Amino acid sequence: ISAIQYYTTIQPSVRGRNVYLQYSSHQELTTDQSSHGRNPDQQDEPNRILLVTVHHMLYPMTVEVLHQVFSPYGFVEKIVTFQKTAGFQALIQFQSRQSAIQAAGALHGRNIYDGCCQLDIQYSNLSELQVHYNNDRSRDFTNPSLPTEQRPRSSQLGYNDPSLFGFQQPGAAYGQMGQAAVIAAAFGGTLPPGVTGTNDRCTLIVSNLNSDKIDADKLFNLFSIYGNIVRIKVLRNKPDHALVQMADGLQAELAIHYLKGAMLLGQKLEVNFSKYPSITPAPDAHDYSTSNLNRFNSNVAKNYRHCCAPTKIIHISALSPEISEDAILEHLGEHGTIVKSKLFEASGKTQALVQFESEEEATEALVCKHASKLEGSTIRISFSQMQNI
Repeated sequence: ISAIQYYTTIQPSVRGRNVYLQYSSHQELTTDQSSHGRNPDQQDEPNRILLVTVHHMLYPMTVEVLHQVFSPYGFVEKIVTFQKTAGFQALIQFQSRQSAIQAAGALHGRNIYDGCCQLDIQYSNLSELQVHYNNDRSRDFTNPSLPTEQRPRSSQLGYNDPSLFGFQQPGAAYGQMGQAAVIAAAFGGTLPPGVTGTNDRCTLIVSNLNSDKIDADKLFNLFSIYGNIVRIKVLRNKPDHALVQMADGLQAELAIHYLKGAMLLGQKLEVNFSKYPSITPAPDAHDYSTSNLNRFNSNVAKNYRHCCAPTKIIHISALSPEISEDAILEHLGEHGTIVKSKLFEASGKTQALVQFESEEEATEALVCKHASKLEGSTIRISFSQMQNI
């Protein structure tokens, strides 16, 4: 009680990461060396029905998601989901006890998505699940004729559409959430206006560029904020035009949504879908498909959360621990008037915020200095959504 009360007013952290405390439902911890990594305080006999609790649930859970995660280990007969004080829980009934044991051994403690939706698996003491409806909360896979219990449909993105989820087989990284669902979750449940999530066109035509100052790398630095870049080609016969091929159609939609009308190097950008489905590999087409500077190779959900239109404030990371604020200002000062700056440490890493007088100046600093070398480090720059420093 004293510990919980103490940390209601103070944010506890472990090795630079914020942690959160709450009471457990268990009265005592016991350990069993034969449990092979399964829940140490759960000593129930193995059963074909699993009780699954999902911790750190940043993205919606549905019957379809759970079925795609658990079905590789054996035939799943029934799934029932419900919300308890412990969080989102599900009962999953396999056809055989052996399948349930395999699933529990392989999945307990694993994350469904990168950094979240952790599975806590115990054996249930139930002998048979009762399922009355086949919908997004419960399903009897042995009886597809059950009613769906029609409910009012939300106008928001249908998370229970199985086409949104792309789970991989065991052994691969546990499922990548469908891009539309990841972005919708990152934006609080709905996609940004005009972003459908169903577009399959990946290539953009960018026009009204400053042909004297623009090049493929500068375009990469800007467009990679909204998704991974495959190729970029500045057109030789129209040097104020460029083709940008994104990794998928949804990322292309985001780029159009946030960059149409943005100011870049003194020119107002025009961004639209190209009539070409892709950029053909050629000497004058810069290939970024294997670049480690693509931002969406890891921390995908976090990168979607950081998507925004150009702002006056840029966030700089991957800095040398010994860097000074003056060195950062000197590195960026040629691109505009710097109003404020702040050097700080977060999660044990040196970072900085720099506020320019205008969005255009901040955008120029980003396109010119992202991935540049500063005191031996390749720095990374993105727009900050903060209102001020």
